[in-house]
Amino acid sequence: MRAVHFGAGNIGRGFIGETLADNGFGIDFVDVNETIIDELNKRGEYDIELAAPGKKRIHVSNVDGINNAKNPEKVVEAIKSTDMVTTAIGPKILAIIAPLIAQGLTERVKSGNTKPLDVIACENMIGGSQHLKEEVYKHLDDNVKPEIDKYIGFPNAAVDRIVPIQHNDDPLFVSVEDFKEWVIDESQMKNKDIKLKGVDYAPDLEPYIERKLFSVNTGHATVAYTGKNLGYSTIGDAIKDPFVLKQVKRVLSETRSLLYHKWNKEFTEESLEEYHNKILSRFQNPYISDDIARVGRTPIRKLGYNERFIRPIRELKERNLDYSALMETVGRIYHFDEPKDKESVKLMQMLKDEDLKDVIVETTGLKDDPELVDEIVKSYHNAEKDEKKA
Repeated sequence: MRAVHFGAGNIGRGFIGETLADNGFGIDFVDVNETIIDELNKRGEYDIELAAPGKKRIHVSNVDGINNAKNPEKVVEAIKSTDMVTTAIGPKILAIIAPLIAQGLTERVKSGNTKPLDVIACENMIGGSQHLKEEVYKHLDDNVKPEIDKYIGFPNAAVDRIVPIQHNDDPLFVSVEDFKEWVIDESQMKNKDIKLKGVDYAPDLEPYIERKLFSVNTGHATVAYTGKNLGYSTIGDAIKDPFVLKQVKRVLSETRSLLYHKWNKEFTEESLEEYHNKILSRFQNPYISDDIARVGRTPIRKLGYNERFIRPIRELKERNLDYSALMETVGRIYHFDEPKDKESVKLMQMLKDEDLKDVIVETTGLKDDPELVDEIVKSYHNAEKDEKKA
């Protein structure tokens, strides 16, 4: 079997690629990074290392690379005959690759290939594959859409593996944590004959996506923004601080109460607590050195209305449940000053040029909830005091 995977970065190679290879797939990695693509084509293999005791090595072979900027026609040809399409390229890039996927799917059905195919976006977002589908369909002719509807699925997925920023002499080598979770919405699949080992399949993915987003993503970002506020530069150093550890535990307690109230048919209180304890141990993994600058990057996106902080705050408020720790963290996000991150630079400039309330409404989308906006204003000023103390 063969897979076309968009995104040959560390997550693509160290998580999705490793899982596909373990299931016997050969992989066509699609990316614009010439160094990585050239090395994949030159060697056809690479190694990953587990960031855990023993540092186990895993060898991945039968891979190649396609530069979609230079050779888009090769991507189209690969999609025509592939058995699966996956992405790990970043939510914002999905719209950019959508035209090429649309072209590949069009040529596939026109060539008479009626084998069911699933296109799976493995991104840190809710409804990633369905979002990609919307973008792809913008570039399809009306006469081909019925065939695409019939044979091509876009099942949503929840993915979880920490792949820290790293600089290796070997451009293909990547270090990843030993924990990984990949859940696919089975109800949205077209090719149900392909079931990957190491991957879970659920009839309803939403509980799992929210569990991951409101736990791993919310928790990791909390460590980053709280640590940054106190002057730390790495996740490992930050979480050793009792204050930071207490803060992330408080945040997880709040999101855990929301998850249980929403999804108690899927998760028990005990299973959620066990899940959160595992997450904390992952953040504390001494074999993973992750920069706060990386984890906290794109703060404007992370402040979004349906993102990892504002959404649980809104839903906790609706249920009259506590969200005070989440609110404290939101205040700290507005102090995330990282010159190398474009969104951070933009946010700092917005705070200089505009009224604070206007910036909060613009970044969070909370135009209809002035009460929450006022709470964020208060949290912002409290975080400013904490920053000065640090």
